[in-house]
Amino acid sequence: MGSRRFHRYCYAFPLFLVGLLVLAACGDKAPPADPRPLLEQIRASGKLVILTTNEPTAYYFDRDDKPAGPEYEMTRAFAESLGVAPDYRVFDSLTEVIDALRRGEGHIAAAGITITEERQREFDFGPSYQTVSEELVCHRNSIRVGEVADIAGLQIVIPAQSSYIRTLKKLQAEHPDIRWQTDAHLLTPQLMKKVWRRKIQCTVADSTIVAINRRYYPELSVKYTLANGSRLAWMLPKDSPRLKQAVTQWFGEFNKFSALDHLLEKYYGFVEVFDYVDVKRFLRRIDKRYPKYRAMFETAAKEQGISPTLLAAVSYQESHWNPRAKSPTGVRGMMMLTQPVARSLGVTSRLDAEQNIFAGAVYLRRMLDMVGEEVPEPDRTWLALAAYNVGRGHFRDAQGLARKLGKNPQRWADMKEVLPLLSQKEYFKGLRYGYARGNEPVRYVTRIRDYRDLLEAHLSNKDEPEPAG
Repeated sequence: MGSRRFHRYCYAFPLFLVGLLVLAACGDKAPPADPRPLLEQIRASGKLVILTTNEPTAYYFDRDDKPAGPEYEMTRAFAESLGVAPDYRVFDSLTEVIDALRRGEGHIAAAGITITEERQREFDFGPSYQTVSEELVCHRNSIRVGEVADIAGLQIVIPAQSSYIRTLKKLQAEHPDIRWQTDAHLLTPQLMKKVWRRKIQCTVADSTIVAINRRYYPELSVKYTLANGSRLAWMLPKDSPRLKQAVTQWFGEFNKFSALDHLLEKYYGFVEVFDYVDVKRFLRRIDKRYPKYRAMFETAAKEQGISPTLLAAVSYQESHWNPRAKSPTGVRGMMMLTQPVARSLGVTSRLDAEQNIFAGAVYLRRMLDMVGEEVPEPDRTWLALAAYNVGRGHFRDAQGLARKLGKNPQRWADMKEVLPLLSQKEYFKGLRYGYARGNEPVRYVTRIRDYRDLLEAHLSNKDEPEPAG
């Protein structure tokens, strides 16, 4: 009996083992590919997976710890147009973004990606939304580059799988001594910082990336423009025609009402002009002058519900943090208040830094209230700053003129075009307050945006440890 049970067990065991093997094989087998077009899969899943990088030209968290960046705003709006939620997968390098798209881990790669012939063979692209130059960036005290041949011999490090490889290969065809190395882990801004620290000699960067980052690292210098007209676009999986068509149609609508221009102005409109001397002076004064007045800015700003770094930036633009500053027109002090304004705010001495700062904060709050809560940020702040500079009457004139010209008086991108018209007779002669130097508030807002951005970056990076490598 025992023997029979043994034989039955021996007979059954191979069948049991075969069954396990079959089950294991079935478990390892990849599920069948979804036969539906990619766009239908996205809509069915209820989410659009976006592959991106953490940098100011793509996706980052702003001072309020909220997602921001040009790629973030565009992809979010596109996802909303599809009726789905955006799902962001943030990678440390462009190499990782491209590899993830290659593996099918996302639907769109949006990270300031340049269209190249090599990439077009493997992926599809949406419409180009921005054109940039590719620039050789080195420390300002390094050798002069007057022509392409001077690039030979430089130590150049660029991100792996970047479009800069193709550009350098073209130059290398005529100048074989041009060499470079690739880094699979660092983004362009991180390589620029290594150039600034003199850990490497040079790198290559898009002009937009240069414009933003050289303000933080003013010793960086554009030594040579390697390529012009590089086109940025979203990268899509190959053979996804319906998704590509949806992206193309959406960009057409996005451009129709100047939304793209508005977006680019928001992120790049204040970084176009770089002044090495001014930036260096400002950074020195953050260390030497700002600490003396920092508590005043923070307390006054808190009382008025405004940003302390914005208030400090306004003060620097007005007086360079000099409490005894005076202009030819008679405005004085840290916030350069006029006598009537100072008197109306209870200031007994415009040379008293604390009184001046607190009064300036109140006046800025009044301008914000005048613009109105219905105006979304950051337009509300930029418009309030323009009113702070040009005066309430001229500002209202400019808003009325904007309406006549078919512009939006509640959008800074429109108002920065209208304000300069206040100095042209054909426009100001019919306005209540007449002539005004309308270019000044535009420059004023641009400088304050720049100063605040630099101040916040400098304060946050001051104690940052030096990266290894």
